[in-house]
Amino acid sequence: MSLITPDFGLLVWMTLIFGIVFFVLAKWGFPMITDSVQKRADRINESIKKAREAEERLRNLAAEQDALVEKARKEQAAILKEAAASRDSLIEQAKVQARDEAAKILDQARTQIAAEKESALRDVRKEVAVLSVAVAEKVLRKDLDDDSSRDELLGRLIDEL
Repeated sequence: MSLITPDFGLLVWMTLIFGIVFFVLAKWGFPMITDSVQKRADRINESIKKAREAEERLRNLAAEQDALVEKARKEQAAILKEAAASRDSLIEQAKVQARDEAAKILDQARTQIAAEKESALRDVRKEVAVLSVAVAEKVLRKDLDDDSSRDELLGRLIDEL
């Protein structure tokens, strides 16, 4: 039965050794363990605090990013609207300029046609006058070849004057 019930001496020595080990642990071991556990807990708490701060910063950055994206979209829409207005303005200016150019070209063409018409009419009148003079000359020469017809023509002219 000695296995189940220890002797008194064994109990004393075990208690004494347990007390010494407990004293050594309490004096140097437990403070070191509690310090390292406390340091580890502080590091964990600090890491959690930093993680929360980083998460908050990420949320702020995400909000700033959303604001910047929205601002960029608004600027893009404004730029596109301005570009469309500029495009429409340029197209309208080009149309007006094309109309003006077409009107100028038509006016120049009309002026040129009128000038050419006048020139052609002058040329025709000149030709008619030249032909009339030539015909009159031929008629007058033919009639004025003999003296009697010449005298008769001169008389008629004097009477008319």
